[in-house]
Amino acid sequence: MTKTYALIGDPIDHSFSPALHNAAFLFLGLDCTYIAYRIPKGELESGVESLKKINISGFNVTIPHKVDMMKFLNEIDSECKLVGATNTVINNEGHLKGYNTDVDGFLAPIKKRKIDSKDSDVLLIGAGGAARAIIVGFSKEKVRKITIANRTRERTEELIRFVHNLGLESDYLDLQAAGDVANKYKFVVNATSVGLKGVGCPISTKNINRDSIVYDIVYVPVETPLIEQSKNQGATIIYGWEMLLAQAMKSFEIWTNKQAPYEAMKLTLLGRF
Repeated sequence: MTKTYALIGDPIDHSFSPALHNAAFLFLGLDCTYIAYRIPKGELESGVESLKKINISGFNVTIPHKVDMMKFLNEIDSECKLVGATNTVINNEGHLKGYNTDVDGFLAPIKKRKIDSKDSDVLLIGAGGAARAIIVGFSKEKVRKITIANRTRERTEELIRFVHNLGLESDYLDLQAAGDVANKYKFVVNATSVGLKGVGCPISTKNINRDSIVYDIVYVPVETPLIEQSKNQGATIIYGWEMLLAQAMKSFEIWTNKQAPYEAMKLTLLGRF
């Protein structure tokens, strides 16, 4: 009996997930398939019911449903509860359990490089959906302080409180100031979509140096302007595709209880760029 998995969201036509997961299933010889299933905003409830009817084994959740999907879960993993969003769901005969693999997905490339994050200071650019998972990740690694750089202060206040509640220091910077003091931070992380399609850089990189670790979660193009400029300044670079791959592997492992085939999935992903 073939097990079916899916990605739900809107838009989904450009997603790498079906290729990634189908390559992994094929590589391990598993009788499973992965499809993209478009569910427009406002139609999540009926969409989830349809998935239950076809007895979907599990699914990934992307924009715009990561937060709303929480309402339809029967059980929530602790990290998922903390982030307040889910991106991976397992279906056990209609009983839906939610996980958030963005947290471990974000941390995986840092750990792969054996970088010690403890007591370090982080400059996090952006206060949107991705920021919370990144904050939870850094709090697990016991960083000292997370400064949030964003266009507007209002959007940031709630996130600063969230960081404080996790027991870390936090403050706000506007984007101009962030570029001026970027060298005071061990990590500079872009959690905005600036740089997508190779357009724009979220902050000035003139003060980024060889002590900086620059992590851009944008993965198209592989070399965003932020990465390109920071690389020229001698910074350590972490690419968005590494997070994408790590969180997909984590989802795969949650569903199958098998170790995800890193090389097979990596080759598939990089072959798409």
